[in-house]
Amino acid sequence: MLANAAFVRRLVLTQFRNHPRLEIESRGGPVCLVGPNGAGKTNVLEALSILGPGRGIRGADLAQMARAGADGGPFAVAALMDVTGEELRLGAGLDLSGAAPRRVVRLDGRDAGPGELARAVRLIWLTPALDRLFAGPAGERRRFLDRLVVAADPDSAGLSGTFERALKERARLLEAPRPDARWLDVVERQLAEAGTGIAAARITTVDRLQAEIDARPEGVFPKSQLALQGLLEARLREGVPAGEVEEDFCRQLRQMRGRDAAAGRTLDGPHRSDLEAVHTGAGMPAGLCSTGEQKALVTGLVLAHARRMAAAAQLGTQAANPLLLLDEAAAHFDARRRDGLAAELLQLPGQAWLTGTDLSLFEGFGDGADCYEVAPGSVRPLRV
Repeated sequence: MLANAAFVRRLVLTQFRNHPRLEIESRGGPVCLVGPNGAGKTNVLEALSILGPGRGIRGADLAQMARAGADGGPFAVAALMDVTGEELRLGAGLDLSGAAPRRVVRLDGRDAGPGELARAVRLIWLTPALDRLFAGPAGERRRFLDRLVVAADPDSAGLSGTFERALKERARLLEAPRPDARWLDVVERQLAEAGTGIAAARITTVDRLQAEIDARPEGVFPKSQLALQGLLEARLREGVPAGEVEEDFCRQLRQMRGRDAAAGRTLDGPHRSDLEAVHTGAGMPAGLCSTGEQKALVTGLVLAHARRMAAAAQLGTQAANPLLLLDEAAAHFDARRRDGLAAELLQLPGQAWLTGTDLSLFEGFGDGADCYEVAPGSVRPLRV
């Protein structure tokens, strides 16, 4: 492995989902988890995902992650990682001592916040729910894009948190018969500052992703042409200075208080933006493509983003490449695309964790991956 690669050496789950205890070790390359539906393969990916910021690969409540009927206390996830050549110990668990369950994450023995997690562990994931990303609601595409943004620019995670809190506070204030105008001014300023930063970070990520896509010849995964649709993104694209965009958005929020109060929500801002894509080879909007082609397009986007991040890590402009969590990524692909996926992942520094119901899905990895058969609470090494 390269010195600036990031990978999991050992993962231990305790009372997590259907696993009383599970331990997996890796050599640092891809890890392929094989087993029937319900064996707990996706649960392993979810455990890895909660070591980063956010609610994890399923977006589930913490209480749902604890093993049903567990008699050994709340769940725990522990990982020994190699990040840029240094050992990193991460742990996540459920704290039941307060009024409500809360996640506790520790980094090398000390409590860690979302910003530290985002900088320490760069996560990108694909799930079957994203197979029709471009035919589904815009909110799913925003969340997908923002995960790519945070993986490349961890500091942007703070902007999203600030924006969401201000958005809720503005809605609460507008519900009052006589909203506090001065406090609304403060909250709307926060919305404008964070919203403009979010839009700018999205533009940077999409532009770099598009450059990576354009730089490669057509391969087994189709190329795409990306576009951002949104109020703030459009103004920034026009070359309007960020400070002016922020002021204009703040003014618009003030003017639209009555409309937004009637609607019960803020109707303008980066929380309404959308990511569009065109299948370059077919000249067709991605949302009109078949499910298989949409899955191939999204997989191609994730691989392109991982390549770009790996290149930035090699140049020293970024700490490390992302950890890829690919749930049923090879399902419904023909042999050519399965082999192409394996070839791409073997070339990337760092690590991908994949799930599948049959070992044959991972033949393209040869002996380059660690393969395990997963059952509740146990794993067994396999050879492709």
